[in-house]
Amino acid sequence: MTLAAPERALAWSQLCFRAMGTDVRLSVLGDPTLLVGARRRVEELEARWSRFRPDSEVGRINRSTAHLVAVDEETFHLVALAVRGWRDTDGRFDPTVHDALCAAGYDRSFEDLAPVAGDGADVPGCAGIRLDPRYDGVSVPAGVRLDLGGIGKGRAADLVAEDLVTAGARSAIADLGGDLRIAGPPLDQPLVVEIDDPHGAGAAAATVRLREGALATSSTAGRRWTVDGEVRHHLIDPTSGRPATSGLASVTVLAADAAWAEVLAKAALVAGEAEGVALLERHGTPGLLVTDGGRGRTAAAFEEHLA
Repeated sequence: MTLAAPERALAWSQLCFRAMGTDVRLSVLGDPTLLVGARRRVEELEARWSRFRPDSEVGRINRSTAHLVAVDEETFHLVALAVRGWRDTDGRFDPTVHDALCAAGYDRSFEDLAPVAGDGADVPGCAGIRLDPRYDGVSVPAGVRLDLGGIGKGRAADLVAEDLVTAGARSAIADLGGDLRIAGPPLDQPLVVEIDDPHGAGAAAATVRLREGALATSSTAGRRWTVDGEVRHHLIDPTSGRPATSGLASVTVLAADAAWAEVLAKAALVAGEAEGVALLERHGTPGLLVTDGGRGRTAAAFEEHLA
């Protein structure tokens, strides 16, 4: 996905860097020095939520089987949101795919990936996860390890954009690898966002205009690797414990916040075209689904947002 630069007359400032295994683009209408603190914020959230860092809070949760782990409030709410996403999508979104991702070969940061042969693994689901709001405590049962990579990027976009406005920016945009959030009052000039064609044909799959809210895309094209001649990707179907083969190549969702858009985009892609459209319609969430054959299908009045 590409992000059209806002009009220069509005005095936007922008900062681009790598974090959370993706390209980060932060834009602010206001004091450009706010972007320095925003970058630190993204890096701090990565340090808390990465499954690849043994000293992260997610790492501590995954190592402390059946024991309540006290975490910071933001991590607690992220886990709670992931569990809610699992429940509200009938398990299509599942943060307990950690071991299945490793079994598929995605056992380290994507930049360092050296795929090894492996098969699927069970995805246990969230039923046994214990959340104690009195202590911001999280406990996972034996055999459960969390991966909060996708929803973590979406939540980071939400938090950073909101923080920039709280710190004095008139408006802010945070884009973490396609998980995008606009904070502040509706933009005077709409943001033009090109949604990448997952088949790499060059042209955008669609172009939308946003004045507020969030957008997220889940795609099988972004993180792919090959094991013994088999092409794999990072979107795991919880019912099989293997990379999803739903017939969809990407799903883009518009929502009020990026974390929830991420949940529904991933769930719809795993569900497949018919069930994915039904899922988005049930939540009243506009979406664009692109099939493996390149055909587009919309849900919940997505057309109203097209440029």
